[in-house]
Amino acid sequence: MPTPSTSDHETHAQPRPLLGLREAVTLIVGIVVGAGIFKAPALVAGMSASAGAMFLAWVLGGAVSLAGALCYAELSTAYAHAGGDYHFLHRAYGRTVAFLFGWARYAVITTGSIALLAFVFGDYLAQVAPLPGLAPAASGALYAGAAVLALGLLNLHGLRAGSAAQTWLTVAEVGGLLLVALAALRLPAGAAIPAAAAAPVHGSFGLAMVFVLLTYGGWNEAAYLSAEVRDGAVNMVRSLVLAVLIVTGLYLLVTWGYWHGLGMHALASSQAPAAELMLRAFGRGGEQLIALLVAVSALTSINATMIVGARTGYAMGRDWRPLAWLARWDGQRATPTLAMLLQCGAALLLVGLGAALGGGFRAMVEFTAPVFWLFFLLSGISLFVLRRREPGHARPYRVPLFPLLPLLFCASCAYMLWSSLSYVSSQTLGGLNAAWIGVAVLAAGVFLLALLHQDEAFHDPANDEETRR
Repeated sequence: MPTPSTSDHETHAQPRPLLGLREAVTLIVGIVVGAGIFKAPALVAGMSASAGAMFLAWVLGGAVSLAGALCYAELSTAYAHAGGDYHFLHRAYGRTVAFLFGWARYAVITTGSIALLAFVFGDYLAQVAPLPGLAPAASGALYAGAAVLALGLLNLHGLRAGSAAQTWLTVAEVGGLLLVALAALRLPAGAAIPAAAAAPVHGSFGLAMVFVLLTYGGWNEAAYLSAEVRDGAVNMVRSLVLAVLIVTGLYLLVTWGYWHGLGMHALASSQAPAAELMLRAFGRGGEQLIALLVAVSALTSINATMIVGARTGYAMGRDWRPLAWLARWDGQRATPTLAMLLQCGAALLLVGLGAALGGGFRAMVEFTAPVFWLFFLLSGISLFVLRRREPGHARPYRVPLFPLLPLLFCASCAYMLWSSLSYVSSQTLGGLNAAWIGVAVLAAGVFLLALLHQDEAFHDPANDEETRR
């Protein structure tokens, strides 16, 4: 229940369907298309035995993402809720599993991703407009903090302001990616790069798919908007499918541009394929342009991640009385104000930590990947659990080819879980095996869970008529 200090406005305010199809699509595209597309194609090329295998990897990545999107379309239309995955996990497995997911996501994964993206923005903007009297690293850190602060204030102003900014940022981002592909047309095929000057290509298709699926990651965040999309039963399905198809088309087009303009071998050995392509096509001005494009892409992802990320805190606040302050929803601005404030504050703290210590917090985010993929797998399995447990529940949309598509999605999540565990187990941070970071995050969540359980009169929305509606 709400705390006594909660105003009536905050007590009764609920998420409302204010987003149209266009806003939902731009939010999903903005989350998915990040800085990864400027780096991952080179890694995928280096792990593909041929150009055909490379393009097949990107097509398969889009197909797996589409299968997952259709699964989420059923879940999010049947169980529309601002909590997204958190809500699905709660209904399927109970409050404990849902809380541990929400804790890991809200405490590290989402806020750490915002901080990481802010550093990407800051580092690239510092290349174009370095601050006088400051080293590039200091300029980048200041730009990073300013980005988090500015976008945090924008989203505190309201959902409409944040989604409007997202639309224009996504338009600029997509336009920039199309420019990269068009730049390849200014060059002859392969750009006449001698094969001897480039590293040989080594086939490792399975590992290539790991990077492809990571680059496609983020479409599932649409579930957090399910209670705020107009005509949700129709537009949730449309937005997920359209967004995945748009992203797949963009990724194939940009990868083609890299391959056509640089050649397979040079692409595989490139550290910055977009910068190399733009340099060859437009000279030094092209390098500056690509730096701005990466900065805009990072800014787009930050804004979208802020919008959906704060909804996790809101959902946790509705479940746990001691966290009820996180569930305060500003009906006029259509945003969970305190959850957004806490998220921005944590992200700013991580930006400061990153500036002081270097890449430690980045590693912390990367090394919690097994935790993320574990819960992502559980979300996929929840489709089977909820169909069996609640056969009479209204499902405006049912995933086609059941159970084949959900099984394909769950299998890909299991593979990513195994791959991320294999990666983490071989890494160290501060002399310790990095796998312990994920364990520590979950252990901290278990400790906090024990404290929350001490409050005897907690609020359980599973018995709340309002939530069931």
